Amino acid sequence: MPGPARDDEVVRVVDTPAMRVRHPSDAVGVVLSALGIVVVLLLAVYAHGTTEGVAQDVHGFSSLLARILVVPVAVLEGLVTVFVPVAVLAELAIRRLGRQMLESLAAGIAGLLLAVAAAAAIRAWGSDDMVSGLSVWVGSTYGIVLPGYVAGIAALLTVAGPRSRRRTVKWSWNLLWVALSVVFVTAQITLPGAVIVLLLGRMAGQGVRYLSGVRSERAYGPDLVDGVRKAGFAPTYLVRVRDVADAQGVLSGQQVASVADGHVTGEVDVADLRTGEHPSVSPSLRHPAEAIVATWDPAAVALTRAGDNRVYALFTSDGVRRDVVVLDGDRQVVGLLTRLWRSLRLRGLETRAAISLRAAAERSALLSYAAASAGVRTPRLLGIAESADSMLLVQEHVDGIVSLRDVDHDLLDDAVLNDAWTELRYAHDAGLTHRALTSDVVLVGASPGGDGSPRVWLTGWESGEVASPELARRLDLAQMLALLALAVGPRRAVESAARALSAADLESVGPILQSIALPASTREEVRSDKEILKQLRAEIVDRMPEADLEPENITRFSVRTILTLTLTIVAVAVIITTINADEITSAIADANPWWAVATFALGILTWIGAALTLIAFSPVKLPWLRTFLTQIAGSFVALAAPAGIGPAALNLRLLTRRGVSTSLALATVALVQLTQFAVTVGILLVLSLASPNGGGLIALPSTTVMIAIGGLAALAASSLLVPAVRRWIVKRIGPTLSQVWPRLSQMLSQPSRLALGVGGNVLLSMGYVLAFDAALAAFGQDLNLVDVAVIYLVGNAAGSAVPTPGGIGAIEAALILGLTTAGVSAPIATSVVVLFRVATYWARIPIGWVVMRWLQRQGDL
Repeated sequence: MPGPARDDEVVRVVDTPAMRVRHPSDAVGVVLSALGIVVVLLLAVYAHGTTEGVAQDVHGFSSLLARILVVPVAVLEGLVTVFVPVAVLAELAIRRLGRQMLESLAAGIAGLLLAVAAAAAIRAWGSDDMVSGLSVWVGSTYGIVLPGYVAGIAALLTVAGPRSRRRTVKWSWNLLWVALSVVFVTAQITLPGAVIVLLLGRMAGQGVRYLSGVRSERAYGPDLVDGVRKAGFAPTYLVRVRDVADAQGVLSGQQVASVADGHVTGEVDVADLRTGEHPSVSPSLRHPAEAIVATWDPAAVALTRAGDNRVYALFTSDGVRRDVVVLDGDRQVVGLLTRLWRSLRLRGLETRAAISLRAAAERSALLSYAAASAGVRTPRLLGIAESADSMLLVQEHVDGIVSLRDVDHDLLDDAVLNDAWTELRYAHDAGLTHRALTSDVVLVGASPGGDGSPRVWLTGWESGEVASPELARRLDLAQMLALLALAVGPRRAVESAARALSAADLESVGPILQSIALPASTREEVRSDKEILKQLRAEIVDRMPEADLEPENITRFSVRTILTLTLTIVAVAVIITTINADEITSAIADANPWWAVATFALGILTWIGAALTLIAFSPVKLPWLRTFLTQIAGSFVALAAPAGIGPAALNLRLLTRRGVSTSLALATVALVQLTQFAVTVGILLVLSLASPNGGGLIALPSTTVMIAIGGLAALAASSLLVPAVRRWIVKRIGPTLSQVWPRLSQMLSQPSRLALGVGGNVLLSMGYVLAFDAALAAFGQDLNLVDVAVIYLVGNAAGSAVPTPGGIGAIEAALILGLTTAGVSAPIATSVVVLFRVATYWARIPIGWVVMRWLQRQGDL
């Protein structure tokens, strides 16, 4: 290692420093402040008694204190409103921070305006409890008090700088806290009001900071050189790798020529950091241009792409090239949130996110040392240091290695693939996992032994784990398999995995070959070949026909889950806020209890009908009782899945547990759903033909219902005129029909089973229709059965299209709309739908839960 730097050294730094940066933490702070304000407003409304009690306890001596402290309070408020801004702005002026002065003033004005706007909005739209929770007596007037000067001062101090570097900011925050406490004790503001104005100020200040950016406190220039020297190296050149390579990784002639002449133009800056009068240049690097050209190689570019960090090529007087990875404090919040979000979404992964810059650097160093100690071929970490708001990691530079993204895939023979699995196994044997295997951290190069054979290197261990759980190890295997499949195809990737992994390990990878298990960059590559994960699973099945590769639920929630929950909350809120509770209560009290019981009893027919249909279409013999109980259990699953999806999933599970292959089980469930649709349409036609009002087609549903059906038919027909819609329908329905047709052909040769299946579907649909009719009868309503059937079947189909669990909200709204259109008053229609849904949905959930638990213990689900 080179000795300490001499006083006469010149260090040339090629860089493009970011003078101002936007901290993601400021954006997060704005969001958290806004959420805090919402929470405080809710507490002011729903915990009004508690906050009012606290205020009364504190304000017990408010009248006396107000008289005693009238002068000190006035002086304190004057100091805060006048002295604080003057003192802070004066310090910024002395430090020649003119832009920060203007930003601080802008933030103060924004905070003041936000407080005024918030007070006006609460007065205009706030509930009585909210207004009362923020109001105090000012003289003889009782009203909302949100002191704008507090929000303005808080915003100004937020932008002026940190307490640790601005003495006036430190004392001003203390003075603001004291002043706010005094005005609260003297009953000049409520507790929620005090918290709200502070959060408004913070939100305004952080918003200004994020929009305008702040002065960079990263290690650039002298700070960067100082950090490298702290790590034990005497630099002669430091060249930013990302800045000297264009998009294709080729230097432009203009950059090289201008640097060679010692005069830099364009995007590259050269800073000469002189510590003496006699420069010292490495004998092996006589010109800056040579240093810049030497920085570009595929490994250096891959290192910049692998993480959100700055990378520099370090040259020292001994002529050895090293790499410097710079972790910046303002970027750590992004990594923290990414790791936290991934740990929250994926099951079985513990959250060990680094909460500080130093912790992130220490974690990276630990994983690097551990990987090297485990025998993994990875660049050695040579030194670590802190400088300004950055941590520097100096590591070995390996010549002649190329990332998997850039390597010629024709060079990836079986020896390279085997070596990739070997390196990963070394890490796993030592309890390490990488957790972020991408095409930029898997590199291919010549053997260190000099025999010229290609070998694999694993880099980028920042997201890794020690003492890792089993799921993390399986995720590594899935990520490596996906990477190799993108490079050499699914067949060769699976063949290499089969050579390196045990049969159990290879089988364990199949269920988690999902896009969520892959890093973001790999997911982008997979999107270009959407079938590659399916092909990987198919290759594993071909090699291991008995393997169970049913996708494993490795996520706690998904974007669809969040959307579903949001839609459910909105739907329930709309129903609760729009219905007249008093009228519904009165109507339910007058309902006929026997018809209410009949509604629930007729609903049981749906379980029987669903069980008969599944038994009829099943390729294997299913026991009646277990099949019937599975349909009951589906009532519980419907609580967490969109309408119709949960019971279908349980039917699929029942079939696979009975030895039916996944593809055949899918075809059977699809056939059940397809025949259910056909039977629903048939029921409408039969009811129309069998109507007693004249017999035949004269007895059609009411005009309103016919108009609704005609409108839906016209909309569906017009949508088919759009080519994109037709292609989408073919793409969605085509695979299902190709699966269902063989099963349907087989069923047509067995008329008795086909009749049983159709009869079960008829019983299923009519069970709901009759239960809906019984709910109407419970409130003395008598509609034509055809109208009842149309209202229910159309309303249920429309409501089920909304992806809320069990169609909550959507089905109720559609059924209420159908009944009111048919002439039923809105309160009665709402009561009928509430009774029907309670009897056929909500009351079934606890029964389904008990049955499902029993079936799981028995091994049927």
